[in-house]
Amino acid sequence: MPLPPATPRQLLHTRQVRYEGFEREDGLIDIEATLLDTKTFGFDVLGEGRWEPGEPIHVMAIRLVIDAQFVVQDIHVSMDDVPHKECQGARDPMRSVIGCSLRKGWRQAIDERLGKVRGCAHLRELLFNMGTVAFQTLARRLNQANEEVGKPPLPMGGCLAWDPAGPLVARIFPQFSIKVDPAGSGS
Repeated sequence: MPLPPATPRQLLHTRQVRYEGFEREDGLIDIEATLLDTKTFGFDVLGEGRWEPGEPIHVMAIRLVIDAQFVVQDIHVSMDDVPHKECQGARDPMRSVIGCSLRKGWRQAIDERLGKVRGCAHLRELLFNMGTVAFQTLARRLNQANEEVGKPPLPMGGCLAWDPAGPLVARIFPQFSIKVDPAGSGS
């Protein structure tokens, strides 16, 4: 269902974000994220200069190299357009996520290593969602492994649609479906 019609309005800012997951020939996985910010009007950044309508304010990219266990093996960061030269100093601290797992504790690891003035808010935002993209990239492989050992598929219990007591699981994976009695306890 689409959004309802909007009240008359004027576009001021556009942020475009793109995520992609790749399987490499060497067996590792690349998860890439790019961010582009533009405005529809010209503006001045105090002490830095003028940006014209449509001129990129931020153009940033991250490539995480992970293994099949979701552990970061390497990271590459580009910051082609930023409003302040000091922003470039946020690239090197990004290497502190090497060795971290995109599974449990990923967001906490990012906050601990790159939070507040230790990193860039925009790069952190990109990193947060890279864990989800990694799971989406490897979902087929992980679900095949789960199926071989009789485990439920990965999304089970992760959202409303995949509620083990809900109709989707009962319909597609009845072997993992749980019945809930009227008192609310599973059976």
